[in-house]
Order: sequence, then structure tokens, then C-alpha cells
Amino acid sequence: MRIAFLGLGIMGRPMASRLVAAGHEVSVWNRTARQHLDGATTAVSPADAAKEADVVWTCVADTAAVERVMFGDDGAEQSLRESAIVVDSSTISPSATVRFAERVNARGVHWVDAPVTGSKIGAENGQLIFIVGGANEPVEYLDPLFKAMGKQVIHIGGTGKGQAAKLGMNLMIALIYEGFAEAFTLVQKLGVEPHKFIELIQASMVRSGVTDYKAPFVLRRDYSPNFPLRLMHKDIHLMLEMAKENRVKLPALETVDEIYELSSEEGWDDLDYAATLALLGKWAGLSGQPK
Repeated sequence: MRIAFLGLGIMGRPMASRLVAAGHEVSVWNRTARQHLDGATTAVSPADAAKEADVVWTCVADTAAVERVMFGDDGAEQSLRESAIVVDSSTISPSATVRFAERVNARGVHWVDAPVTGSKIGAENGQLIFIVGGANEPVEYLDPLFKAMGKQVIHIGGTGKGQAAKLGMNLMIALIYEGFAEAFTLVQKLGVEPHKFIELIQASMVRSGVTDYKAPFVLRRDYSPNFPLRLMHKDIHLMLEMAKENRVKLPALETVDEIYELSSEEGWDDLDYAATLALLGKWAGLSGQPK
């Protein structure tokens, strides 16, 4: 299959690499530089990458970035051929996703929203979960590509529903981690040994995939980015925007957003979102803050 892959960031690069390894003809483009990917052709623009592509796959930072790479002056839209499929694995606005889909649908092109969960490690190991919105036919056509990069596809519903479900999942991640971070900070201040507290969490009903994944990094005070704080913060803003559009109150998330705002002010945007724990530790007078 001929694939244009737009965006070679933390997630995009390993995803594109797995498509190359699966034997597909891949053309890649990245905003910050003409990054080389072994086995792929390097394009000079999104439009160049998308020429003759069966599938155009985007994995970029936010809604505005998707709009630029698809519909900008050198965007992929101008090169889309009829019956092509655009797949967006960025995490963006569900309502914008519907607008983008309508625009390419007018050209006879399908749009599938397919944000992912599994983080950097899942991308590298081909263990991503794709959270999919779109029509059945293009989703089924994409199955070999999903299998090259991931372990599971959950087809949520129509266009935009993958993005909506991804935001709901990330909302839970943000709140679960905040609960863990506050508890972890409090018990340390009360003199509990961190490894023992993690042992208790993992043996009891409060255990979660979030704490299982993050606890080893937290214990090492390793905040190298698997999911950068700036991207989770972006997603929190999207959640709050969608809530406002749909007259939904999210009071707990509004509080967590303040934690992210202050962590950003500390200069931690490019650290993992787990670094929000360090802000609570700083306020509590605990050691081990990010440099």
C-alpha cells in the first residue's frame, strides 16, 4: 500500500517505521526538518508526500497542525486522489474532525479518526490501541495497517467518535494520575516509604493501568517524556472546550488544569505529564524536583 505519513514525533516516527517494516511504500514528512526514516521516501511538503498515496496518515500535535498539514498552502488535500483515505492519529477536536471530514468527503475521499493509546513504548513495540471513528468500509480496508502498528482496534462509531472517546479516556487518565499524585505526596509527607505505598496500591482495589505504568518512572524520578505534559495539557483544554460546547460541567478537570498551568510555568512542558507530581512535592517541601 502507498502511504503518506505526516508527522514524525514521539509517536509518529515509530508508527511510520512499523509500516515500512511491514513492506508498505511510505513517504514521510515532518514539520521541523526533513527527517530521514530508513526505508521511506522523504517528502518536501505534505502535498508532495500525498502524491499517489492510497492512505494519508497524520500524527501531529493539535487541531491547528492537522488543519495546516491537510489544508495549508502546501497541504496534502491538493494531492488527494478520489477514493483515498485520510487517517488522523492526532488527538484533536471532535467537532473540527467532522468539519475536516466533510471537506475531504466532497472530493470523494474518506476520513477516519484513529487516535491511539499505548504511549511511546506501545508505538515502538507495535502494541497501540486504535480508537476509531469512521465508516465501516475504509476502517476495514485499513486493518492491515492497524495490525502493523497495534494490537487492537476499537471502532467506536462514526466520524469524530474516535476523537470523542479518546478525550474521555484521557480525562480519566488525568484525574486518576492526579489522585495518585496527591496521595503519593501526602503519604511521603507522613513518612510512608514510597515503594511500600506502591505495593499497597498494586495489591488493592485502587490499582489501575495508569499507576502500573507510571509508578516505576515516579519511583526513579524519571520524567523523560512518554506523553509530554504540553500534549496532555492541550488535551485538557480540548476536553474543557468540548464540555463548554455541550453544556457539561467538569469541576475536577478544571482544578487539574490549574496544576498543569502552574507546571507549565515551571518550564516542564516537555517533560512527561507525570512531572505534575513534582509540583505537589515542591509545595509540600519534598526533595527530588525536576531540573
